[in-house]
Amino acid sequence: MALNNTYDARLVQQETAVGAGVQVLLLAFLGTAIGMGPAGWVTGLVFAVATWAVLSRALHRSRLRSFGPANRVTLGRATLVGGVTALVADSFVSAPPVSLLVGLTAVALILDGVDGKVARRTGTSTALGARFDMEVDAFLILVLSVYVSMELGPWVLLMGGMRYAFVAAARVAPWLNAPLPPSMARKTVAAMQGVCLLVAGADLLPYAANFGVALLALTLLLWSFGRDVLWLWRTSRVLPAAPAEPRLELATR
Repeated sequence: MALNNTYDARLVQQETAVGAGVQVLLLAFLGTAIGMGPAGWVTGLVFAVATWAVLSRALHRSRLRSFGPANRVTLGRATLVGGVTALVADSFVSAPPVSLLVGLTAVALILDGVDGKVARRTGTSTALGARFDMEVDAFLILVLSVYVSMELGPWVLLMGGMRYAFVAAARVAPWLNAPLPPSMARKTVAAMQGVCLLVAGADLLPYAANFGVALLALTLLLWSFGRDVLWLWRTSRVLPAAPAEPRLELATR
């Protein structure tokens, strides 16, 4: 039995290695297609290695016997996010095609609604899968906010940094770790962040319209965060906070 467990673990780890390999192939394609510079290459490779290392460690700790179809979809999205990250890094020193960045982002956002459905339909929902999905979403929002901030101003970074600020605050205020009740409004606001940043980043609308779209997304995000933090604070005064991972429902399986 021990041998079988070891064999299964190796198969699961191999899938993360394949994901890293696909990431490198995507970077090679981008490098050939647009002549991506060193900034894009280095950033993309760091993303690939970091994703492989963190995911491999998480899989080892969770002892999953199978990577699962839903996680494969999320890993595919992570690969696309790595491509977007490389293009955004490259945009600081050159001008990669906006259409390519928009295309990769759009596919990643569309697939965000696929992995959860696959997990539920195949009965393979796991805490690791949900966390993996959420972290990919959060990082995509962060990268898009960096890209859009170059045009609209540094205030856009609040959208990408808010989730990470929430996690950091939870280490100081443990009551923020308590689980939140399900909320369709929270899910809707979270989904809007990527769409609004994509619209603003595509630069198809006038500056004022792009500014308004991004400002609307930030306003809704502040409202959503504020409502949840207030609920957690009120709850902490009645019941002790339950030990749980800090979270924001950027995506749900």
